[in-house]
Amino acid sequence: MSMPTLRTRLALHDMFRQEYLAYYKVLPLEVVDGQVRVAVSGDPEPNVLEDLGKTFDAEVEPIQTDPEQLLDGIRSAFATAESVSHMFAGSLAAEANEAVPRISSVADARDQANQAPVIRYVNLAIRDAFESGASDIHLDTTRGGLRVRLRIDGVLFDYQPPPPGIQIPILSRIKLLAELDIAERRVPQDGRVRVRLDNQELDLRVAVVPALHGESVVIRLLDGGAVNVDLKGLGMDPETFAAVSTLTQKANGVVLTTGPTGSGKTTTLYGMLGQRRVVEEKLITIEDPIEYYLDGVTQIPIRNGSGLGFVDVLRSILRHDPDVIMVGEMRDAATAAVAVQAALTGHLVLSSLHTNNAAAAVTRLIDLGVDPYILAATLEGVVAQRLVRRICRHCSARYWPGAATVSVAAGRSIDGVALYRGIGCSECRNTGYRGRIGIFEVLVLDEALKRQLTSGHEVDTIRHAAVEGGMRTLRQDAWNKVLTGATTVEEVIRVLGA
Repeated sequence: MSMPTLRTRLALHDMFRQEYLAYYKVLPLEVVDGQVRVAVSGDPEPNVLEDLGKTFDAEVEPIQTDPEQLLDGIRSAFATAESVSHMFAGSLAAEANEAVPRISSVADARDQANQAPVIRYVNLAIRDAFESGASDIHLDTTRGGLRVRLRIDGVLFDYQPPPPGIQIPILSRIKLLAELDIAERRVPQDGRVRVRLDNQELDLRVAVVPALHGESVVIRLLDGGAVNVDLKGLGMDPETFAAVSTLTQKANGVVLTTGPTGSGKTTTLYGMLGQRRVVEEKLITIEDPIEYYLDGVTQIPIRNGSGLGFVDVLRSILRHDPDVIMVGEMRDAATAAVAVQAALTGHLVLSSLHTNNAAAAVTRLIDLGVDPYILAATLEGVVAQRLVRRICRHCSARYWPGAATVSVAAGRSIDGVALYRGIGCSECRNTGYRGRIGIFEVLVLDEALKRQLTSGHEVDTIRHAAVEGGMRTLRQDAWNKVLTGATTVEEVIRVLGA
């Protein structure tokens, strides 16, 4: 015998999407004497009931219901709305496949973005990302709906997707927080917002780009408070730390960090600044954007298009008598020229470049128009780096890998070596890794290398001369960290290649 269908006296299609109610297995029935009676199946999430209470401005009275009866009630409540939708906007099935709500105006989009379920999902995703140590939240609109992922320790992991009915409002909510134009979906937009989680301030950098099936959004999470970066805490061994510290204490010249995006270059630059005498010296940074706030340091954000580009600011701050200048990135010939000129006039300039290794920074600067003789007179050293994941200390286990695998990571044939890897546990989300550690290659421009630079600047020639002079390469430093149980062979191959 079929069960009776639940009847609701509320116009739910004006407040909720059918997919939302079915996803969370709830059905508001009626509001009586300041209480909203809600049919539920199983153990609903407390936050969902809280959202319903806020929506109706009433206390929630949950009523346990058979799952099939609940779904029949939800379908019945939206039956009339579905028929109207069929008449004016095509089939409801097509709408569900698109996972795109019908938005008739900017005001409508704003209202949907401010619904309690939308606010709750965005807030929960940000909190979960922060608590899991994620650096970014990625939201990509696909043919099947909104895919949400968190980048943790440099690798993306799927996050619980939102119900179809609130996917587009979630993107609008993020754009509203970042003070972006929610009506504009054809051009890229960038914004930022500062939020507080408990006692922690968090800066969110939001980047939106149009894609094939909608918009793609990336939220970068940055610590909103002041930080003190310790170079040793980045994974530098005593020899590397000593070399970098010596470069950092130079009275003048250029010191660079190199590597791809996300390799920790800016963090290392901050650590270098922390080695200086902050109270006794004038330290100025020029950044796009400012990633962390440093006590005692004058930090200047770049605003291109408003007279505050890298070159404009760099030229202006030279009149402020700085001892150390940090330029976030030498991205063009003009910036490189002014930075080198600042080094020639008695300043220490710290900056970053996108190159694969330390020696390639030399040819990159020459390609940017820096004369080799000027470069030899100013460039003091280059720190190339990557980030690899640390083995989880809670599930680290010893094992004996095959010789072929070891030879790829070590760069030479080694037999019978015992290494470590994480077997996976709750502390590391069963990945075997938790946190990251840097691997480094430090090129110090001594007199011999500077003579080499002026006589010829081929990357391989300079790199070979540096290795002959005792420079430890990225792969050699990575292998040392494999031997000490800090990371794995597989992680080294993932980051550096075979």
